[in-house]
This record gives sequence, structure tokens and C-alpha cells, in this order.
Amino acid sequence: MVLSEITSYLNNEIAPTLQESYDNCGLLIGDSDMDITGILVCLDITAEVFDEAAEKNCNLIISHHPLIFSGLKSITGRDETERLVIRAVRANVAVFALHTNLDNHHKGVNHFLCEKLGILDVEILKPVADKLRKLVTFCPTMYADKVRDALFAVGAGHIGNYDYCSFSSKGEGTFRAQDGAEPFVGEIGKLHVEPELRIETIFPDFLENRIISALIQAHPYQEVAYDIYLLKNINRQVGAGMIGILPQAIAAEDFLLQVKQILQIGSIRHTGFQKKLVQRIALCGGSGSFLINDAIRCKADIYMTGDIKYHDFFIPGDKMILADIGHYESEQFTKELIYTLLKKKFTTFALFNSGINTNPVNYL
Repeated sequence: MVLSEITSYLNNEIAPTLQESYDNCGLLIGDSDMDITGILVCLDITAEVFDEAAEKNCNLIISHHPLIFSGLKSITGRDETERLVIRAVRANVAVFALHTNLDNHHKGVNHFLCEKLGILDVEILKPVADKLRKLVTFCPTMYADKVRDALFAVGAGHIGNYDYCSFSSKGEGTFRAQDGAEPFVGEIGKLHVEPELRIETIFPDFLENRIISALIQAHPYQEVAYDIYLLKNINRQVGAGMIGILPQAIAAEDFLLQVKQILQIGSIRHTGFQKKLVQRIALCGGSGSFLINDAIRCKADIYMTGDIKYHDFFIPGDKMILADIGHYESEQFTKELIYTLLKKKFTTFALFNSGINTNPVNYL
């Protein structure tokens, strides 16, 4: 299998445009035309992971945390990152990362963690603005259904829990075909008036190329007229963190003990049990202290994430319980998520989940 086939699939499913500005997702090392013998999925890339990839004859490593996170001005082997980059290049091993684009996806890291913890009715904790677009196009009336169906098939028209959303209004289109044109209706050199529908629908910005391609393929006109507008509306399918509810309220201590067992955490740091019972649960895999106030705003009973600093524990006061469940521990299921995503498409390909525990934190 060619590397570009794998990366194209991943980029279509988890768009690189969902990543944060500071991040470095996508193909980091490798020739898009190289043949892939096997894929190893991991959370972090270490020397032990490279050894495992070699043992399993995998020349593509897909990680959650990018091997190259910040810019490299030289590659001389002076630190572990540079040594691993050199090793990858010498061994002709491709490296790909799905990081904050997978974090920000509504079916990504946080959704998967909610499933593991039995949290229901989930939604994005901090959805983003400026990530929605509106498409307006004009189509002969009898072809409107075909055009709409083509747009819906590639992801247009989703609003919350509804799909196939659009608006249409009747009008007349005018045009005159010039020499060299091949008009679908009308004649060369003559003004033509055609009954048309103005079709409007919304889509997330990362689907723009796919939407335009589907529109042009389904539309009968040689030249397709369309407009794309930037919307300020909140896109509740993209953003950081997640919040949902437990099937029933549970004692806060009992809930954290369950979390500790499910995630196999050495210890959980937390504030006092200001809430004796918890049911509305907010979380963010990895480092999510920047969402503490969002969890309070959304009236969470408890917010769980990793890398919480000492002074952060003062922020909730008596409004919410704050718990540090560990960076690695809260993202450990990401390997399984990526593996499942790949297996859905490449059912018979050599695909492996890394068995290496890359957590650098130990507990006594």
C-alpha cells in the first residue's frame, strides 16, 4: 500500500485544519509515494517503539503526540528527538501524527474517553466559532434534488442533531453562452432565462474542497455559480473538551475510585468534595487546565484532566470538583481509537497497536 493512500484517508477523516495553531499534525517524515509494509500505532514515539516497529516489519508509525513538535533548526543527534528523526530517515520509516486535530474532533479523544467512563449525552465543552461556512448555489429546478443529495453525502447540512438541512428559494437565472461554450440549456449567442432554485446549506470549513468537488460533479451546468460565506456561528462539532452526564448521580469519591480503576491511575489529585454527588461530568484528555472556567460555566459537578498546576486547584472554589487524572492516563485509549479508525478502512492490512507503555511518570 502506498503511504499517500493512508494519509489521504486520515486527513479526510480527521482534518489537519482542526489542529491548534501551535501544533504539528500530519505527515512529519516520509515520501508519500513509498510502499508501506505495516503500521504501528502509538501514543508517543520512543526508541523502544522504533524497535517494536522493526520487529513487526512496520515502516509507518502513527502517533498521537508528534515526534517533531517545535521547529528543528538542525538535526545533529544532540537530543532524543533529533536522534529518533535520524533513525527514521535512515531506516526509511514514515512518521505521522494525529494530535490536537483528533482532540478537537467531536468523535475524537474526549468522546472515546467518555465512552470508556460511561458518560452519556456528550457535547463539546468549548466549541469554536468561525469554523462554519455557508454554500449558496443556483441550480435548474429539476436537478435540485440531485445537487442537494450530493452535498449532503459529503457532509453538508449538519446542524446539531439534524442533517440534510438546507433552504431553497425560487428565482430565474440568466446567461448567454459565448463561442466555445457547451451550454446545458440555451443557445450560443442568445440570452437564456432558466427557472432555478437558490440552494443554501452549511458545512464545516475543513470540508470545503470536498463540498465544491461534489457540487461541480452533480451540477448540470458547464460553469457552476456558487458563493461561500464565512459564518460567525458556533460549530458545536469542533472544539476542546467534552461534557456529559452519568446515568445516575453517584458519590464523588466512588466515581473517582471508578475512574482510577478504569484508567489504572497510580493516584488522583483532586480538590475537596464540594459536591457530595456528581452526575454532570466534564473532561479533557491530556493537558486541559485551560478549560477549568469553561467547565464551571457549563455547571459541571467535576472536571477531570491532566497537568493541573497547584494554583489551578484554587480556581473552582466550592463550585466544582477538580481532578488531575494524568496526561498519559487520560489519553491512553487514543491508540485504540486510531487503530479502530484505520481498521475500518484497511481491514486486511498489517496493522498493530503498540504494546509499549510510554508513560514517563511512575507512582510509589
